[in-house]
Amino acid sequence: MAVPKRKSSNARSGSRRAHNAIKPMRLEYCPQCSTAVPSHRVCPNCGHYMGRVVVSATE
Repeated sequence: MAVPKRKSSNARSGSRRAHNAIKPMRLEYCPQCSTAVPSHRVCPNCGHYMGRVVVSATE
């Protein structure tokens, strides 16, 4: 089984983990009702997705 010959430094392990940070959720605006909605999701306000009604809105 392979074993590292030397201890990896903090800088090396830190640079390897540089892309592991959690990014905030991207919000887009619904073209029908202008509500902020996460991308690739049905709008909870009007029920539209990709220009058509997918879910009937409850009022």
